Amino acid sequence: MISNFEAVLKMLSVHQSGNKLLDEKYKLSEQPLTLNDDVLNKLLMQYFLSPFEKINEVYHFSHPSEDLNLNEVYHFAESIFTDPETFHANSCQLAKHLYDVSNHPKIKPGELYVALFNNLQIEGELHDAIGIFKSETKEPYLTVQQHNNNFEMGYQQEAINIKKLDKGCIIFNTAKGAGYKVAIADLTNRTDAAYWIDDFLKLKIRNDGYNQTHTTLSIYKDFVTKELENSFDLDKTDKIDLLNRSMKYFKENETFNMDDFAYEVINNEAGIQSFKTFKAGYEQEYNMPIPDSFAISNAAVKKQARTFKSVLKLDKNFHIYIHGNKEMIEKGFDEALNLNYYKVYFREEN
Repeated sequence: MISNFEAVLKMLSVHQSGNKLLDEKYKLSEQPLTLNDDVLNKLLMQYFLSPFEKINEVYHFSHPSEDLNLNEVYHFAESIFTDPETFHANSCQLAKHLYDVSNHPKIKPGELYVALFNNLQIEGELHDAIGIFKSETKEPYLTVQQHNNNFEMGYQQEAINIKKLDKGCIIFNTAKGAGYKVAIADLTNRTDAAYWIDDFLKLKIRNDGYNQTHTTLSIYKDFVTKELENSFDLDKTDKIDLLNRSMKYFKENETFNMDDFAYEVINNEAGIQSFKTFKAGYEQEYNMPIPDSFAISNAAVKKQARTFKSVLKLDKNFHIYIHGNKEMIEKGFDEALNLNYYKVYFREEN
């Protein structure tokens, strides 16, 4: 999705941003960094861009008023793209804006990096791009040096691990009218994700084939694992079978069709109607309509497949992996032993 093979780091400004709620301050640099060290440039490119190599989700800027010019980051990015001479001044404005929205006690202080790239590729096209990155975590590092015939060990108390970018986004100079194409690095902390994505950047995910595939699978998984348990009498093997059949459908088809999916996977009129109602409720709650037909994204299917569990856990003694025909496993109860059991049929042992 994103390639940096031809990318060039043209400008870089570094500032510090604290937690406004905790009365920490921010510090702005007076001018951009001088980028004349080839080794440092290479390390910076790795630090900033390598987390985006496997990112498929594309976002865009938004604003509740639907006036993109009221989105602060969009406004400052547009100014930079229009006149690169304003890069550093706008990087300072971005740092101030980040500080203003840092109003949660769990937000950590750190360095803010604003970068300008040439020839960064997204979806097969080269564009200028603005990167906004934040480092919050410092780590100690050991050093080893040779002195005469001996070695001496030391340490660097606080340094940045270039393999661990805390937060980042890249704004591509394309699709300006739709809020630009924006990519973000994966975020694991929900508090950070809320303030970084919602408060600072004000992003919405693009409603494309990747997102439609990913979201439909997520909705169906929640439907099977949560909703069906309340509405239908299903045991765990039934749920695993329904999940396996849905993943099989998405892997074997190029296009999703709601009616075909419902017939092939659920194949129960009451269940089909329940799923459609469940999906409609999600679309309304998140204001994200998903069409009844769309191109299936293999990348989204591959990512979601990791979360679809086909394991039947029996006490602490056994795990049964169910990948295929549900009819090959039979559940029962042994009255003499007062224990449940599963009988598994197979043709040959591998």
